[in-house]
Amino acid sequence: MQRLARNGGTAELLRWLSGRADGWAGIAGSDGTVLSASGTVAPDVPQPPDVPRLVADGVRALAERGALAYSHDTGAHTALLFPLYADDRGAAPLLAVVTPRPVAAGLATLLADVLMPLSLCWEAEAVERKRRRVDLAESRGREAVLHLLMTGQLSIARQVAGALRPRLPDPVRVCVVECPGGSRDEVARVCAEADGGRSWIVRCPVYARHLILVMPAEEAPEGTATDEAVAALVDHCVVGVSEQVPLADTATGYRQAFHALAVAREHPARHVRFGLAPEPALVVGRAGRQWAEALLTPLLTHVPRRAQDPGSQELAATAASWLAFSSHATGHLKVHRNTLAARLKLIGELLGLDLHRLADQSALDLALRIRATPAPVCTPDPGEPARTADSAHADGTAAPVHANGAAHDLDEVLRRPAVQEWAARQLAPMTGPAGPAAEETLRAWLGCEGRLGPTAAELGISVPGARKRLTRLETVLQRSLLRPPSARYDLWLALRAQEVKP
Repeated sequence: MQRLARNGGTAELLRWLSGRADGWAGIAGSDGTVLSASGTVAPDVPQPPDVPRLVADGVRALAERGALAYSHDTGAHTALLFPLYADDRGAAPLLAVVTPRPVAAGLATLLADVLMPLSLCWEAEAVERKRRRVDLAESRGREAVLHLLMTGQLSIARQVAGALRPRLPDPVRVCVVECPGGSRDEVARVCAEADGGRSWIVRCPVYARHLILVMPAEEAPEGTATDEAVAALVDHCVVGVSEQVPLADTATGYRQAFHALAVAREHPARHVRFGLAPEPALVVGRAGRQWAEALLTPLLTHVPRRAQDPGSQELAATAASWLAFSSHATGHLKVHRNTLAARLKLIGELLGLDLHRLADQSALDLALRIRATPAPVCTPDPGEPARTADSAHADGTAAPVHANGAAHDLDEVLRRPAVQEWAARQLAPMTGPAGPAAEETLRAWLGCEGRLGPTAAELGISVPGARKRLTRLETVLQRSLLRPPSARYDLWLALRAQEVKP
């Protein structure tokens, strides 16, 4: 019994008891509900009446009589019940055994002996179940705080985080750790020890092998940086880290860390810090902010017809999540795929965009990032051209009109010198000897809406060949392409900026 209790706990003890009793053994609650059970009555013995009902009747009789044990004969079977332990509230679970008659010699003594190890196992497992529930609640709480940070709701995130530890740092570095299969909980423990409890550690709701760390921007006073320490301590662990960003820009930090992770997979040290400044929202100027505001106004002013329909903030969060995680947004938002599809259809209708087109996806992604970015210094370029309300896109679609009567086409925003400089930095890694082939692959992939099959057909190669080219391109650009969050929106904008260069 001691060996079974150590190695298998309650389940193994009940299985062993059912074998010794040649019948059924289980644990019932104080209300007669069977909580755990093992075994069936031997086939050569007449089957008893409904065992759960028999156990429930025995529990009720035991409570009514205030006895310490109960035995009930049903003709061919005997039901035996013993409380696992004393409980002043009368809520102690009971060991229940149904065995053929006559009862085997010594069975009652055996049951009395097994009560101690069985009760200890049951109580230990109950404590473990409670601990897991507490851990799950804390994990969900941290996930909720991260979601609020990713959607720019900083004040609410701080309020929710007030009950947890540690305090949210500001500024931060965001770290994404890709763990070996099935080891995420252990890697989380290693991260906490390596960091001294300074960081927020969140289990990614989208990727089952990812941990997200929101770390203080300043390095620890002593020792190795947390991200480097984790990569060194855990075999086959890959780590990507963002630049220093304000807490309000956690979403930007996450994208940077994810892109660094794509590079780290091919790096011998399995650890890479993001080295480029890829945020176009900081360089679009006043014209870009006006363009984003005009584009998003129908979405942000949307009033749902029914109380249960999503409002403007929920739709904006859905759009941002889908642009970042594609179909994985269902796990991020905790919604059904049909709900996601319905929301995206509504978003497209409100904004007049075709969200199946990469061009429209890129425009919406840029607009949402501009809106989520704290207003930078937005000084227009000297002589920046103004658009009239009847201006139009080059492809014939109407340009969004700002409330003050001025309109700014996306191409005009991309012509700004600061944006042109940003675009040149994004494409600069392709200026080497492999540049023409890399650019051909990139243009084909973006022209095929980021789909591998059509890209392979466009390039005249196999799908695995196209995937290999794009994987090599990830290393060249130091950005994630194949897995969301992907850099395809930034790269589409950079190439478009190159095309409309004044």
